Amino acid sequence: MAEAIVKAGILPQLICSLPEENRYYKKAAAFVLRAVAKHSPLLAQAVVQSGALEMLVICLEDFDPGVKEGASWGLGYIARHNPELSQAVVDAGAVPLLVLCIQEPEIALKRIAASTLSDISKHSPELAQTVVDAGAIAHLAQMIPNPDAKLKRQVLSALSQIAKHSVDLAELVVEAEIFPVVLTCLKDSDEYVKKNGATLIREIAKHTPELSQIIVNSGGVAAVIDCIGSSRGTVRLPGIMTLGYVAAHSENLSMAVIVSKGIPPLCLCLVEEHEDHIKAAAAWALGQIGRHTTEHARHVAVANVLPTLLDIFVDPRSSEDLRTKTKKALKNILQKCTYLPALEPLLHEAPPSIMKHIIGQFSKVLPHDNKARRLFVTTGGLKKVQEIKAEPGSLLQEYINTINNCYPEEIVRYYSPGYSEILLERVENYQPVL
Repeated sequence: MAEAIVKAGILPQLICSLPEENRYYKKAAAFVLRAVAKHSPLLAQAVVQSGALEMLVICLEDFDPGVKEGASWGLGYIARHNPELSQAVVDAGAVPLLVLCIQEPEIALKRIAASTLSDISKHSPELAQTVVDAGAIAHLAQMIPNPDAKLKRQVLSALSQIAKHSVDLAELVVEAEIFPVVLTCLKDSDEYVKKNGATLIREIAKHTPELSQIIVNSGGVAAVIDCIGSSRGTVRLPGIMTLGYVAAHSENLSMAVIVSKGIPPLCLCLVEEHEDHIKAAAAWALGQIGRHTTEHARHVAVANVLPTLLDIFVDPRSSEDLRTKTKKALKNILQKCTYLPALEPLLHEAPPSIMKHIIGQFSKVLPHDNKARRLFVTTGGLKKVQEIKAEPGSLLQEYINTINNCYPEEIVRYYSPGYSEILLERVENYQPVL
């Protein structure tokens, strides 16, 4: 239908008389333009080529809030498709007028103007910068406490789309004093407000340790952890990723996530969630928390995360991406983990690609720990190691040799496969001394 309207040449006729018409005509015309533009970049391009942008921008200056609203909708549906169309909206002079629209008293107009600013900002740092230069950040930040949930969704989305592009833009958003007020959104009854609030925090946390530290200092990590605990499904995703980004930056920031009890809810996500991409994010975040030092890895291991990750990794139903992420997380944690009670159960289940990391950790700890060496024998660890078939000269074989060198030769022989048959054979061949 939209293509038929374009082909019939209706758009130029619709637009040419727009300035003289009454507000009802303007609203209806803006609605038609938006209905055509929303379907595809090509149809949006046809709307632009018909000269609609100039007219829509004129409508943004109309005294009637309904006309402004209709024009904002139309511009948003054009801008959302790609950077070129968004740039055309900017070049038509829409941004300063949209910033004026978010200051109008009508809630519906505020919502759609914020949404359109979000659609313009999302494509590139340059487009986001034009929105910032028009003074949008301060006005958007002031609306975070607004009781209207739909407005909050759009405001948080717009700030996220600005902050995501660069450190400088993220810092400008933080300087608008969004902390700690934005944390109240994580407790909102509206799921989309929660999700968009967590997304905004994620887009800030990912850039630098300093920005992550601001989030920690304002109580942001604890609030995000609560949000993950009280949500389900995709609402959890930005919060999960926020914890991963914060923990990835440094040992101290990772410890802040641990101290705020961030590991148990992430582990729950691995078990409770059905969507593979959410599990993958949780696995990635746990890997970022545990990869720093032996202490970090121990905290993750004690929470019984490793067997859960391993189960997901060997599960044939897991997607390729989920398997890749869980393998990487296991490797990150195992390479730092010296807490042997957590590694022990994995010895009996891990596939070869994970086994080498587990054996590697035992080969680091056993030579220096008398008690651990004894325990390794009594729990069946040494027996299991003798059953592993490693390529001669491989890293795995080196690790096995290091472990075997921690024990007397006869003990190693005793636990080697086939040794009981050898003993029985010696019994059979033994001539009694009478």
